Amino acid sequence: MKLRLATGLTYNVVEWNADAPGDTTYVLVHGFSDLGAGWAEVAPLLGGHAIAPDMRGHGDSDRIGAGGYYHFMDYVADLDDVIAQLARKRVVVVGHSMGGSISTYWAGTRPERLAALVLLEGLGPPDMSGVEGPHRTAAWIDAWKKVKPAWKPMPSLDEAVTRLQRNDPLLTEPVARRLAEAGTNVIAGGFAWKHDPLHLTMGPYAYRVETAKKYWGRITCPVLAVDGAQSTLNLTADERAARRAHFATCTHLVLDGAGHALQRHQPAALATAIRALG
Repeated sequence: MKLRLATGLTYNVVEWNADAPGDTTYVLVHGFSDLGAGWAEVAPLLGGHAIAPDMRGHGDSDRIGAGGYYHFMDYVADLDDVIAQLARKRVVVVGHSMGGSISTYWAGTRPERLAALVLLEGLGPPDMSGVEGPHRTAAWIDAWKKVKPAWKPMPSLDEAVTRLQRNDPLLTEPVARRLAEAGTNVIAGGFAWKHDPLHLTMGPYAYRVETAKKYWGRITCPVLAVDGAQSTLNLTADERAARRAHFATCTHLVLDGAGHALQRHQPAALATAIRALG
């Protein structure tokens, strides 16, 4: 469905089980360069109403206009409006990777709205407070001159499938093909990824754990932090444990047979864990 937001953008939102009974909505927030359709393996298994927005500049949602940029809190404002317009009374938010950071910022901003929070390798990137300042600002400014306005076309959908599996060896061919079909557009010369190439640039503001703690400390609902046992894209075990300790109530789960994109690798086990939150 298409949804017009207060921020002025039109979002694409994928919905499952619209007629499901009950007052719960599962809000599924994807990670970097992904899209709402990336939840198709797990969403139907939740057994209730579920929505997954394409965050701005991803999938079939609007990109920002000329001169704009993808500042992180813009995602949070968009998510707030999606939930206000589409979610039922009880909200369970599930965030993967970058979507986990978006979700925790939103949860700390609207803690009264949240029934439970699930973070799939979503405790944030490494702390980058030491790289703030003029050098980062210069790098951000210079990136505008280098970023390409559009992706170089891939000659075939098979090439997109190959690239997805190269970056994620645990991804099966059928799932990779479905993701390639959902995540590309047909253009002159072949296929191109839907997400905005501007996302490849480094933003002007560094990730700071001290700032994130201010949001984590306001989250009083149950939190489930899930890691993939075979993941190579995660924080150290000690850092993850230290961050989990800042939530009032946090349960930790490790899924075997799963890498970073564990919603694609072990959807049934993940759906079972999410449903157990009630």
